[in-house]
Amino acid sequence: SVIAEKNFAVEQLESLQSQRTVVEGRMHASMWKNHLLKIGASFDRGFSANTDIRREANGVVNKLERLNVEKDAARGVEGDLNDYSPLQGSWRMVWTTAYDVLVLGASPLTTVSGVYQVFDPPIVTNIIDLIPKFENLLPPGSDRASLLRAKVTTTAFRNQEMPMRVSLKYESVKISPIEVLGVDADFLPPIEFDVPENLPPIPGANPESSPGDFDVTYLDDEMLIIRYEDPDSMFVYVKVDEEETE
Repeated sequence: SVIAEKNFAVEQLESLQSQRTVVEGRMHASMWKNHLLKIGASFDRGFSANTDIRREANGVVNKLERLNVEKDAARGVEGDLNDYSPLQGSWRMVWTTAYDVLVLGASPLTTVSGVYQVFDPPIVTNIIDLIPKFENLLPPGSDRASLLRAKVTTTAFRNQEMPMRVSLKYESVKISPIEVLGVDADFLPPIEFDVPENLPPIPGANPESSPGDFDVTYLDDEMLIIRYEDPDSMFVYVKVDEEETE
């Protein structure tokens, strides 16, 4: 009938408009992600950024957050075999505003090589790689590298009423020398200990939150943005190969 044909045409038009909106959203997101990556690369992930640069980066993050289409980022984070977690995998930090992390750049002895968050539900491992500052004076590709890796292992929980929130409970800390002047440091024993209940929260977390809540504000296959309850603690990560954190 004419009415049925008209309804079909309307449905087709709405479907095309919806597809166009999705495509445009992805294009805009790709543009803003590239811009944010350039800021992170230009200002050492936030370590050398001033107030104006941080304001610019936050504006870009706000634009990405408005384009977020993930509505249940915490699903599967507790390790349910029947529910795949979209956070699964290894993520490398490319930008942060968290003072607890940025202050690491002020050390006269070491500098931050990499900061990672590895999701293997229900385990979430926070990794910080440190290298001696004198290595900045060595020529590129030098075989005299040194690396110290700190790992904080946590267990993740989800809040059924807040599908974008993940809670982390401390489990253990491990500090391991990986390389010493280019030599494999397997012969040096790591420092390991279980985390007491009253240990300060992971970098960026609110000391009053229990155990350490963060909200996923943007997530796709390439980029993850999280905010802790402290409004000044925001992290931007990109997906990397698992080999980078092994």
